[in-house]
Amino acid sequence: MKIRKELWFGFSLMGLIILAALGMLLGAEKITNGHVGLLMLSLVVVAIMLGFPTAFTLMGMGMIFTWIAYEENTTKTLDLMVSAAFKVMSNDVLISIPLFVFMGYLVERANLIEKLFRSLHLALARVPGALAVATLVTCAVFATATGIVGAVVTLMGLLALPQMLRAGYDVKMSAGAITAGGCLGILIPPSVMLIVYGATAGVSVVQLYAGAFFPGLMLAGLYIVYVIVVAKLKPHMAPPLSEKERYIPLPPLMEKVAPSHSARALPALLKALKGQRNADVPTSYVLKQLGVVLMPLILFLFVALWSYASVTSVAPVEETSTLQSMGDGQEAAGEAADEDSLAAPPGGEADDVKEPPGAASDVKAEADVKEPAAAAPAAAAAPAATSQPTPAGYWIGVGAGALAMLVYYGLLSFTRLEVFKMLLTSFFPLLVLILAVLGSIVMGLATPTEAAAVGALGGFLLAAAYRQLTLDVVKESVFLTAKTSAMVCWLFVGSAIFSAAFALLGGQELVETWVLSMNLSKTEFLVLSQVIIFILGWPLEWTEIIVIFMPIFIPLLDNFGVDPLFFGLLVALNLQTAFLSPPVAMAAFYLKGVSPPHVTLNQIFAGMLPFMGIQVIAIILLYQFPAIGLWLPQVLYK
Repeated sequence: MKIRKELWFGFSLMGLIILAALGMLLGAEKITNGHVGLLMLSLVVVAIMLGFPTAFTLMGMGMIFTWIAYEENTTKTLDLMVSAAFKVMSNDVLISIPLFVFMGYLVERANLIEKLFRSLHLALARVPGALAVATLVTCAVFATATGIVGAVVTLMGLLALPQMLRAGYDVKMSAGAITAGGCLGILIPPSVMLIVYGATAGVSVVQLYAGAFFPGLMLAGLYIVYVIVVAKLKPHMAPPLSEKERYIPLPPLMEKVAPSHSARALPALLKALKGQRNADVPTSYVLKQLGVVLMPLILFLFVALWSYASVTSVAPVEETSTLQSMGDGQEAAGEAADEDSLAAPPGGEADDVKEPPGAASDVKAEADVKEPAAAAPAAAAAPAATSQPTPAGYWIGVGAGALAMLVYYGLLSFTRLEVFKMLLTSFFPLLVLILAVLGSIVMGLATPTEAAAVGALGGFLLAAAYRQLTLDVVKESVFLTAKTSAMVCWLFVGSAIFSAAFALLGGQELVETWVLSMNLSKTEFLVLSQVIIFILGWPLEWTEIIVIFMPIFIPLLDNFGVDPLFFGLLVALNLQTAFLSPPVAMAAFYLKGVSPPHVTLNQIFAGMLPFMGIQVIAIILLYQFPAIGLWLPQVLYK
């Protein structure tokens, strides 16, 4: 019987874990409860690698070892299980998980991905490696809107892989672009992984979303730069699209209006309104096309006017109230009386004390001489300014935008107009949905749960707009949402029981003592923790890494002065490798299931390796420049 390399790797890793656990027990002078806790951790990892369900493995092991820790007291063990389950049930943050998942399944079933990929690959036709770049952008946008890695990788494997192979693309590059792009959904918000980490580590999900935004874009940008550079240096790996593949037919009515495919659209449509070209074309059709052409200009004018109103307006100044805090009046009066005895006591007749009769007119005359009219106290009552000068930055922005509009309309041919119309019906609806969900969370307009509800409604409306909202689609989406949500919630229950048992046995204390005894610096601790998570990503999935190992790492952060938010961003980038690293590289198996027979699993693994290297580079960049992840949360919430 021949055993595959992946199985050899898995069995070898399990053997090493078991040997390390036995070595720890045999090498200890006295076996304490802490050593028993580490033995439990080893057994959990081995059981998960053998294929046992993660949630129930955590619960089962946790219950058995809790029973041992409580000296075989069944009542206390059951009490711990109930309290851990109730703690998970009362966590409000977890409500957003089924809503985001439901949004993802509905958007997936709206069948937008085919239109999105075609419009993007035509829009990027002149970029080196256009098909691979369009694949990465499509995966990033669609994975962000759905957050379902398996669905995105599978759909792009059916849609993009055959086209790339027909165009002569290298199998490894094609497979790497699809698998790496599909995994971006667990990093770029709204991400279920960030919700799970936030609930586990006690970090604000809102700040995690704000912090993960730019690292996610940075990672997607690094992928795209890599593909473009490879396509430029090795054109045989990603040949440019031929003229035939770039050709876009115009609608019949547009053929009558357009002098040629490369003619500029705006002048030709304006001429068609009053010229002979629209003899056989309804004016309403020309006006509709002209409206589509002018959309960017209308949006630019709206943003410019709205920005002008916001930068020139002055916030109304609250009038200072003459009322004082209780007791302040007496203190002020007492001090004034001590300094000069002309002040009236509280309740006294101020006029009789302050001035002799007839002196008021002299004082008034003197005031008139000493002060000009502009400095009179009455001037303070003049109405406050309602506007301020326009800052120079605004005019620079408007000038740059106007220049961009001129360039856009100068380059807008009828062919590009058709691409723009494709983007309007595929890319922009998803972009609006993502920005509505993310914007409401990041700007503090809604909690993650409320924004998830808005996203679920948006997915519902998108499916209805594209006529995909049927009873079967809703039933299937609800069923898959319930299944995924139940899995995540049972994972949390299992994680809570396991973490309680681990802490009860003293395993956490033993790990902390061992780590602190190494006298690590902050940098060394971060490198060690990220290397451990990177290695764990090979045999385990991200859910298991977060719910099992984050409760062990998080208590150590205070000892090294590490911000849990920053640590979470490093972990989120690092966990991208969990989907790409063999032997449990789920993205590879998703792609292999829909790829042509000649595409082997080893080719897919080889194609993913450069992208894993890019992920390591992204982690180093984030560590060297923490502002990539921390700038936005600090600006918005500090």
